[in-house]
Amino acid sequence: MDIFVPICLIVPIIVNLFGIISGGGSVAHMADFASLVVTGLGGLNSLVMANDFSTIVGVPKAVGVLLNKPQFDESQMIITLISFSEKARREGLLVLEDDIQEVTDPFLKKGMQLVVDGTDPELVKNILNTEIDNIEARHDTVRKVFEDAASLFPAWGMIGTLIGLVIMLRSLGGGGGTEAIGSGMAVALITTYYGSVIANGFALPIAGRLSARHSSEALIKGIMIEGILSIQAGDNPRIVKDKLVSFLPPAQRQKVNEQVGDR
Repeated sequence: MDIFVPICLIVPIIVNLFGIISGGGSVAHMADFASLVVTGLGGLNSLVMANDFSTIVGVPKAVGVLLNKPQFDESQMIITLISFSEKARREGLLVLEDDIQEVTDPFLKKGMQLVVDGTDPELVKNILNTEIDNIEARHDTVRKVFEDAASLFPAWGMIGTLIGLVIMLRSLGGGGGTEAIGSGMAVALITTYYGSVIANGFALPIAGRLSARHSSEALIKGIMIEGILSIQAGDNPRIVKDKLVSFLPPAQRQKVNEQVGDR
C-alpha cells in the first residue's frame, strides 16, 4: 500500500479540525444541513451531468488504485530488455519465445510476441502506440471527474453563499436588526467553506496524483516500445542500452550501468 495516499487524505481533516478548535470554535459551528445539501447534492448532480454515470461509479476503484503502490521499475525493465536484446542478437528472435511466456507485464508480453511472430515494425509501433493512447484516454476520463469536482463543488458553495446573503439582507430589510448580520453571514459562508475543502483538500490532490501515476506508467511503456523496436531491428545491445537509459535521470542511469556494464 502507498501509505502517503491515506495520510494525505486524512491530514486535511485534521488541519481543519485544528483550525476550528484552536480558533475558539467548535465542530458544531461548521455544521449546517442546508449548506451541506446545497453544496454536496448540487455539486454531485452537476458532476453526474458532466460525466458518464459508469465513470462516476468507477471512481472508488480509481481511488483504490491510488492506494496500491506502483510497481514500475524503469531500471529493471531496461535491464530485462537489454538481456532480450543480447539473446536475440546471438540466437535470433525466435529464441525469445520461452522468455516471453515468463513475462508478467501484458504490454511487454504483447509487444515481444508481435516481434517474435514477425509482425512488420511499423505495425508493431502502431499497435503499441494505440494501446498507450487508449490507456491515456481511460486515465483522462477518471481524472476529469476529480478536476470537474474541484470546480463544481466550490461553484455550488458560492451559490449557497449567495442564497444565504440574499436571505440575510432581506431579513435586515424586514427589520431583522444588525445582530442578524453575524450569524447570517456565518451560515452563508459555510457553503463556500464546504466547496473549498472538497476541491483543495481532496479533488485536486487526487487528480494530481492520478496524473503522476499516469506519467510513470507512460514513461515505462515508452521504454518498452523503444526497447521492443530496437530488439526487432537487431540493434547492438550497447545501442539499446544507450537509447533506453536516455529515458532516466542520471541517478537511475548509474544503477543500470552498474548492473549491465559496458556492453
